[in-house]
Amino acid sequence: MKNASLSALLAILLGLSVTACNQQANTAEQSTQTDTDTTTTDTPEQPATAQANDCTPLETREPNSPDQKPTFPEQNRACGITSTTTFDVTVLAKNLEKPWAVEPLPNGDLLVTEKPGRMRIISATGQVGQPITGVPKVDARGQGGLLDVALSPNFATDRTIFWSFSEPRGNGNATSVARGVLSQDRKSLAQVKVIFQAKPDYNGTMHYGSRLAFGPDGMLYVTLGERSDKQIRPQAQQMDSHMGKIVRITADGKAAPDNPFLNQQGALPEIWTVGHRNVQAAAFDTDGKLWVIEMGPQGGDELNLIEKGKNYGWPLVTFGEEYSGSPVPNSVTTRQGYVDPVYYWDPVIAPSGAQFYTGDAFPEWRGNLFVGGMKDKKLVRLQIENGKVTGEEWLLTDRGQRVRDVRQGTDGALYIVTDQDNGELWKVSPKR
Repeated sequence: MKNASLSALLAILLGLSVTACNQQANTAEQSTQTDTDTTTTDTPEQPATAQANDCTPLETREPNSPDQKPTFPEQNRACGITSTTTFDVTVLAKNLEKPWAVEPLPNGDLLVTEKPGRMRIISATGQVGQPITGVPKVDARGQGGLLDVALSPNFATDRTIFWSFSEPRGNGNATSVARGVLSQDRKSLAQVKVIFQAKPDYNGTMHYGSRLAFGPDGMLYVTLGERSDKQIRPQAQQMDSHMGKIVRITADGKAAPDNPFLNQQGALPEIWTVGHRNVQAAAFDTDGKLWVIEMGPQGGDELNLIEKGKNYGWPLVTFGEEYSGSPVPNSVTTRQGYVDPVYYWDPVIAPSGAQFYTGDAFPEWRGNLFVGGMKDKKLVRLQIENGKVTGEEWLLTDRGQRVRDVRQGTDGALYIVTDQDNGELWKVSPKR
């Protein structure tokens, strides 16, 4: 990994500007109303081996940064593919307030977080439970609040839940991770403990990350945003800060014993990778590789394959432009020593939530990566072969809601929550 001095980085990044919008949350009542829609397609799927030069790209809109060119041909505007699978979309619950994450439970019920600070269980048939008690206070301003949730790898025996949240600290806040034990009646959390606190805290309301993913190694991977504002954004490249990093910790919150910067002077030991903007989507594939889908600047959302100790460039190396329309200062789209994205979107999709599909309900989708899209209100399906994106499909566009998270249930169905003041929980299952 190519190194740069701190003084050079600060000089390069001095002019960076703010690039995100605040979110607002309004109170909504809970409902168990259920309805069903059916989406049917009968167009044959494009051949899996089709490349950009012999197929029709799915994305045909004018790019935000037309002068920028992909580093390699398959890096953006993949072939459009179409599922032959037919499916039903069942609305299991309505009037959830800004739901942020859905985590299927072993018995088929769903654990859902709501950004204002509530965690609740919704049954497989759509009965909405009361908020679980014991969740610490969150700072729910802007993009902050109660964020991701993940079950312990040993949940069946230890009943432990992990969650991330924007933790109020003095005059600021930052992303933290807590754990607690779910009671037998599933109404409360006990032994609640904050096991990780991203440093430093900051008086802002944007770019917290964060997704939680347990790897096959049993370690917990946590994605952390760089907090957006120009005065803190350079910390994505600074090793004494958790901002703009992916960290790898034990279930107790300690740095994993073989982390790449564990013995590097001046580096925080939890750091796994460097140079991220705002990752809100992360998933392991069947080979145990971690993929993240990163909210980039305008025209620069990225799919990245995460490798130990690597630098993913932000804000020195990126596609896209500031949301103001001005260039990202002093940046380039590729540079030696930094990892190129496997794929990028221009225009952006505002990615949040990810799932590699491994179930039996949709054999056609096996091995595909599903990504929530908030900007254009869709679910994105990516076909990935030999580390390259070979096809892309947009699903659920007719429903008109921002897809915040997508997860696979024990039944092989996909479960989705939508980023609305009156958000919904959907079940995508084979057509009956």
